[in-house]
Amino acid sequence: MPLPRSVARFNLYVTNRILGPLARSVPGMGVVIHVGRKTHRQYRTPVMVFRRTNRFIIALTYGRDSQWVQNVLVANGCELITQNRKLRLFDPHVFHDERRENMPIFARFILGIINVSDFLELTIDQDTASQ
Repeated sequence: MPLPRSVARFNLYVTNRILGPLARSVPGMGVVIHVGRKTHRQYRTPVMVFRRTNRFIIALTYGRDSQWVQNVLVANGCELITQNRKLRLFDPHVFHDERRENMPIFARFILGIINVSDFLELTIDQDTASQ
C-alpha cells in the first residue's frame, strides 16, 4: 500500500475538509462523488485525476482496496467534479503501472516518491461532457 492507513484516517477528518473545496477547481485534482455499498450514503473524495481524451485516470494514493474505489467499482461508475465541471464516469477498471506512463511528468515524480503504481481508469459519459 502506497500510503499508510493512518495517513488516510488523518486526511479523512482533516486534510479532505480543506482540500475538498480546492480540489474542484485545481488542475490535476478532482472530487469523486460515490455511494457507499452498505450505507447508501453519498461520499466525496478528493483525488489526483488526469484526463486522457475520453477518459480520466485517478491515482490510487491509498491503494486499490480503498473503500471509495470499491464503491465505484461495484456501482460501475461515479461522478467527478474537476475544474468546476461535474461529469458522469463509467466503466471503471483498476490497473497497475510501475512506470506511471499515463501520468504527466511532474505527477510521475510525485507518485514515484510515495510509491503509487495503481490507478483507476474511467470513461466519460459524453452526455455530461458536453454540458
